[in-house]
Amino acid sequence: MIQSIDYAAIAAPLLLALTAGLVLLLDAFLPRPRPEAASTATAHTVRPVRERVAADRVGISPGTDHGSPGNGVKRAEGASPFSRSGLTLGLVTLAGLLGALAIVLAQALSGTTLRTFCVPAGLTPQGGPAPCSFVVDPFALTIAGLVLVSAIVVTLLSMTELADGRIPVGEWYFLLLCSITGAVLLPASRDLITLVVALEIVSLPVFALTALRRYDGRSSEAALKLFLVSVVSTAVMLFGVSLLYGLTGTVYLDRLSLATGPRLVSAVAVVLVVAGFAFKIAAVPFHSWAGDVYQGAPVPVAALLSVISKAAGFAGLILLLVLALDAQVALWGPMVAVLAGLTMTVGNLLALRQRHAVRLLAWSSVAQSGYILAPLGVAAAGTAGVPGTAGTAGAPGVQPANASIAYLVFYAAMNLGAFAVVMLVSRRNERNEIDDYRGLAFRDAPAAVALGFCLICLAGLPPGLAGLFAKIVVFREVVGGGGAVLALVMAVNTVIGLYYYVAWTARLFTPSPATGEVPATRTRATTPVAVAAVLAVAVAVAFSVAPQAVLGLLPGSLSAAG
Repeated sequence: MIQSIDYAAIAAPLLLALTAGLVLLLDAFLPRPRPEAASTATAHTVRPVRERVAADRVGISPGTDHGSPGNGVKRAEGASPFSRSGLTLGLVTLAGLLGALAIVLAQALSGTTLRTFCVPAGLTPQGGPAPCSFVVDPFALTIAGLVLVSAIVVTLLSMTELADGRIPVGEWYFLLLCSITGAVLLPASRDLITLVVALEIVSLPVFALTALRRYDGRSSEAALKLFLVSVVSTAVMLFGVSLLYGLTGTVYLDRLSLATGPRLVSAVAVVLVVAGFAFKIAAVPFHSWAGDVYQGAPVPVAALLSVISKAAGFAGLILLLVLALDAQVALWGPMVAVLAGLTMTVGNLLALRQRHAVRLLAWSSVAQSGYILAPLGVAAAGTAGVPGTAGTAGAPGVQPANASIAYLVFYAAMNLGAFAVVMLVSRRNERNEIDDYRGLAFRDAPAAVALGFCLICLAGLPPGLAGLFAKIVVFREVVGGGGAVLALVMAVNTVIGLYYYVAWTARLFTPSPATGEVPATRTRATTPVAVAAVLAVAVAVAFSVAPQAVLGLLPGSLSAAG
């Protein structure tokens, strides 16, 4: 069987894959940092913990040179924190991401649905349009655009993370581009095999990214936990996928139909598939890995997990539930509603107890997954929230799946902005606890304002209208779909979330009792993360000013084949 390939359809992921190969090639031939520079960076990173604690006590940030002889290894005057090869590879990665984003925008503006890897005409057993394995429709373009914009922010964070020489640069950018390639491939996947392979391309590089930081046992532990959880989730999901194939005899999502299959086996297949994806998006009760992994991983990897990996997981879940298993909505609808309620409740309660900034954002991210799941739990049979259908009695022009996508877009901008500022502060205080942010407005006013705005957005309070509008979209869809109990759970959890978001925000503008504090100073190493924070906050502000623009980005329909 000969299939023609439409290279225009796969242009964006193909460009990302080629960029990943180019990064490896350049890493092999670009000059390495001088040995003395490398040894200086290593000596700086493996300073005894006693010296770091002493530096913290006197208000001196670890890794910065204030001219005192007891302050670690001094950086040579005029030396750049970025090696030439590292900066080159970072810029090449950014260029590849921008090129892929330009392709996605061009495809969106053309308004044409592209298909490739289709069954040749005449070989379709059931007649009608030939099914395809890869379809670039508005849904795929929306998720791909979200992933690529988020990846640009993560790459900027990575440039700062890699400046101290503790992480091999070439391997980092290669693995990052591989994960992004999978995240762009996944929403366009229209058969079970392509869907599973794309999801693993997203997940597998993240294990290595988590463990790449040298001399850090916490990162190695986080990588091992993430690996074990992901292996279990993949095994569970593959078992469910194999049952789906055995019941239907096809791998194409638009041809899956369980209406005539054995009811018990169909139920088991649906439960296993949903459970597998629940691991990927850290939904309760498959959430226990999130706190330790987010805290142990480098901050850019935590941001990738909280936004890009989550977006890919939700894209796959929507494709399977909405496109493939619409006829089984009576089975998976209540299950997803229960998962949503548990996820937002447990996530918020765990976030209340956190004192570490990244762990708080980790459990907050778990709670936000519950809000994203909620509209899918009230999808009506026959429409199942397919974007573009009449659906439930929610807001005009918004269906359950579209409400989830809208919340995901709002959430991405707000969360990436928070992670960017957290990384900026962590460069000056390795503990990175919530109390370390007390009085940040007096040391670094722009960072405090940016973080405060993102936290207010996540809480859904004015002037963070982006978060408020996201919650309104979800509330209206849940209430319109008859989910009164779920709406009540959401309302209670919104109040719980207000406490830790507002408490953290209040610390930013509360004078610190510590004396001898010096205002934060900007270095070349923190420039990329500052740019990332500005970019993410600017998008969040734009969504707050014109939230309807997000609904304009939402897909009009989910294409399967014809």
